[in-house]
Amino acid sequence: MYLASWDEFERAAQNLYLQDPMKVTYSMKYTHKSNLLKIKLTDNAICLQYKTENQPEVKKVEKFINNLMRHMASKDHS
Repeated sequence: MYLASWDEFERAAQNLYLQDPMKVTYSMKYTHKSNLLKIKLTDNAICLQYKTENQPEVKKVEKFINNLMRHMASKDHS
């Protein structure tokens, strides 16, 4: 099931990540033929998905992933 809006996905994804950063994984898939970007974030119990073909939302996805990666790299997870 895909979340209806980017804002809804972003809030839910941030909350899921903050609950247990070591369990969360994400994947992205771009389909050129349909110009569609899909993103999935999961902790293997909860799966959040979002898809868009809207260019401004793709930029938001890129910014979110960059922030997520920066957060993952800066924390001591040991």
